[in-house]
Parts: sequence; C-alpha cells; structure tokens
Amino acid sequence: MGKTMTPAQILRELEPVAEANLNRHLSLAKDWHPHDYVPWSQGRNFAAMGGTDWSPEQSGLSEVARAAVVTNLLTEDNLPSYHRLISTAFSRDGAWRTWVDRWTAEENRHGIALRDYLVVTRSVDPVALEQARMACVSQGVDNPNGTGDHTVLPGVAYVTFQELATRVSHRNTGRVCQDPVADRLLSRIAADENLHMVFYRNICGAALDLVPDAALSAIAAVIRNFRMPGAGMPDFRRNSVLIAKHGIYDLRQHLDEVVLPVLRKWNIFDRNDFGPAGEQTRDALAAHLDSLAKDVIRFEEQRDRALARDAARAARNSG
Repeated sequence: MGKTMTPAQILRELEPVAEANLNRHLSLAKDWHPHDYVPWSQGRNFAAMGGTDWSPEQSGLSEVARAAVVTNLLTEDNLPSYHRLISTAFSRDGAWRTWVDRWTAEENRHGIALRDYLVVTRSVDPVALEQARMACVSQGVDNPNGTGDHTVLPGVAYVTFQELATRVSHRNTGRVCQDPVADRLLSRIAADENLHMVFYRNICGAALDLVPDAALSAIAAVIRNFRMPGAGMPDFRRNSVLIAKHGIYDLRQHLDEVVLPVLRKWNIFDRNDFGPAGEQTRDALAAHLDSLAKDVIRFEEQRDRALARDAARAARNSG
C-alpha cells in the first residue's frame, strides 16, 4: 500500500516477471514475412521508371479505409521514438533490453508490410504518403502518455492500453477495406499487437501487486490523458473523425473494448491492497469513467445525427 520504491528499484523487482513474459511471448509469437502478405502481381512501375504515376481512380479503397490504413501506418512509422521512449522507461539491461529490441523488430515488420501493400496496390498516393512519413518521423513523439513522466509505471500502463487500442483499430480497418488481402494482413498485425498488449498488461499487473498505490496513480493518469500516438501526424484530426464516425475506433470502443476490460483484468475495483491514497485515486478514476460513459452517449447521438444528414444528402444527390 504505502510502499515507496524508485523506478530503478521497481524495474529490478519486476525483471523476473519481464523474463517470464518474454519467454511466454517467444513461445507464442508466430514468425511471418511481409512479402507473403503483399499481392506483388498487382505492382507496376511509376513514371520515374517508365511507368505511370498514381492517380485517385487507381485506389480500390474507400476514403474511410484509406484514412484508417494511412493513420495506422504513420503511427507505426514513428517507431524510432517509441523505441527511445520504452528504452528510457525500462532499461538496456537483461530481459528488459531483450524485450525492447524484440518488440521493436516485430513492430518494424508491421510498417514494412503495410507500406508495401499500399504502394503495390496503388491504394494511396505514394508521394503524399512519403511526405507524411517524413513529417511524422521528423517531428517524433515525446509525450504519448500525456503525463510527462517516462518512467516504468506510466510507461507500461500507457502501452498496455495503446497496444490494445491499436489491435482494435487494425482489426476494424481490415474489415472496412473490403479487400481479403488487406484484411488478412491487418488481422496478422492485430494478432501481434494483442501479444504485445498481454506482455505489458502482465507487467503492469505485477507492478500493481508490488506498489499498488503508485501503479494505480500511473494508470489513472494515463487513462485521464490518453491519446493515440499519432496525434501529431498530418491530417490526424480529419482522419480520426472519419475513423470514429465509421466505427473503426471510437469512444465507445475505447471505453468498452480497451479501458474497462484491462481494468477488470487487473481487478482494480475489487482489490483490497490500496492505501488511503490509492483508495482516493480509485474513487477519482471511477468518477472519470462515469463521465467518460456519458461522453460516449453524447458522441453516439451526435454521430447518429451526422450519419443521418449524410444519408439524406446522398439520397438528394442521387435523386
């Protein structure tokens, strides 16, 4: 309850848990190769090599699907920043180092496969995509968890929620693409993200057992300040509105499929090992979740009205 430990002490205490979960991950992770998920026969040269440059009619994806896939890819592209941040939050020693490097290698594979798919199928403008990648990586990511604290507790709490959010987003993006090739690729990536989430969720669960009040404080701060790591990318606001409006990743999914299941897994509202500060944090978190649930209802009402207006406009235009 009232136990106080430095981040370095917490990392040392949790290293056996990290090692056990690293071994678990390695036993479950499936090796796969990006080239097996890309329809290379659809590829052809662009103008620089005597072919034809991209034009919008070449894309087989809807506007919503393009926005979702590009947002997912640009999120993956900021991997150098994520590697730096989790190396800082964890360490470059022992099981922590092995995990960080393995996680980085697996995440890099996602970006390779998504970009190859988009360019080969001419689903998006490759020039605009490269310009957006340059903008994203040049800007980097410095405070994704919104707390300004990059030590182990907020770090592992954030990536637990973020990896699960990414899994939901990838899975739903695959469905909206209406292309079995894209769906297969994004399902494969989502499966990776789920394994990553489980690793982080188990580490954070162990941290709750080790330093309950401090861990809960970090979890609550991350939930209050949560934002997806792509928040600074070009067109993020427009694309995130499209993504939410069409049910790829919205506030309802964030609450019901990400936040609440993880809190239940950690038994946050039934455990009895919090001290007075932890009890206070838990009460504040419960109030925040109640407020978030009301925000979900308001969002859904606004979305339903917007979709009805869109449908009425489309009907008028087609008539």
